[in-house]
Amino acid sequence: MIVLGGGGGVCSWSGSVAMDPLDRVVKPKTKRAKRFLEKREPKLKENTKIAMLIKGGNANLRVTEVLKDIYAVKKPFAVLYRKKNITRPFEDQTSLEFFSKKSDCSLFLFGSHNKKRPNNLVIGRMFDYHILDMIELGVEKFVSLKDVKNSKCPEGTKPMLIFAGDMFDVNEEYRRLKSLLIDFFRGPTVPNIRLAGLEYVLHFTAVDGKIYMRSYKVLLKKSGCKIPRIELEEMGPSLDLVMRRTHLASDDLYKLSLKQPKALKPKKKKNISHDVFGTTYGRIHMQKQDLGKLQTRKMKGLKKRPAEKAAEDSGVSPKKSKSA
Repeated sequence: MIVLGGGGGVCSWSGSVAMDPLDRVVKPKTKRAKRFLEKREPKLKENTKIAMLIKGGNANLRVTEVLKDIYAVKKPFAVLYRKKNITRPFEDQTSLEFFSKKSDCSLFLFGSHNKKRPNNLVIGRMFDYHILDMIELGVEKFVSLKDVKNSKCPEGTKPMLIFAGDMFDVNEEYRRLKSLLIDFFRGPTVPNIRLAGLEYVLHFTAVDGKIYMRSYKVLLKKSGCKIPRIELEEMGPSLDLVMRRTHLASDDLYKLSLKQPKALKPKKKKNISHDVFGTTYGRIHMQKQDLGKLQTRKMKGLKKRPAEKAAEDSGVSPKKSKSA
């Protein structure tokens, strides 16, 4: 109840404040709903990040083809929205945050096209269902998957990511873009790797103010020895990108997003150290030893004569034999 005090009297109004349906505490009524809510609960080891690909209200054919090819690369860890959505990420972020919460996606790629910013892509990521980083890229050249008549990698293949160019290490915006691209394309975390599974390469080159994205399939050829000869065959998609607007998180918020729970941090073990090569060294604490009673290797040349033994027992030094 809200009570308002006016000049001539008191006006009371009773009602409920509107709440976002996604923010309400929902109690599951079925087992399926319970599993769905448990899947979205916070975890020590988070699930593989899923990306949502959204078309803007004025997306042209080229932008649509780019989104479809990126979706083909990201499957099955991606959601493609086929209908157009009229939104502007840099002006209003509520729509993207709503879709992120609805689809449980922490990454997004938004495509649009207009006269001022033609063939526009906005790539970004979320933290707690709110925009963390967002970078706008313009597509200057595009070669789709179907334009390259070569064999493709199977769906769900984890790519190897290669970044070339000093800008990825020198410039803060490019450094954040590198981190964002790694988040977007890295795929699931795997405990083991087999040689035949390393068959997909994504190469990013930053030079002369442009970012060149190339996709290759790894071919293992016979080399006459145990180690195969490696060749790269272009398979698409290929993109020539230029950076436009950026929306980067503050240092404090970015540091908060990288914070890990204490349960995941490895416990420090006493008296164990590692060198730069990963070799483990251990320190053992022992009591003081009497080295006189230490068992050594028995040799005839080191055996004591009976006279020396008798002298040690009596405490008298043995007579030295006269030299001839």
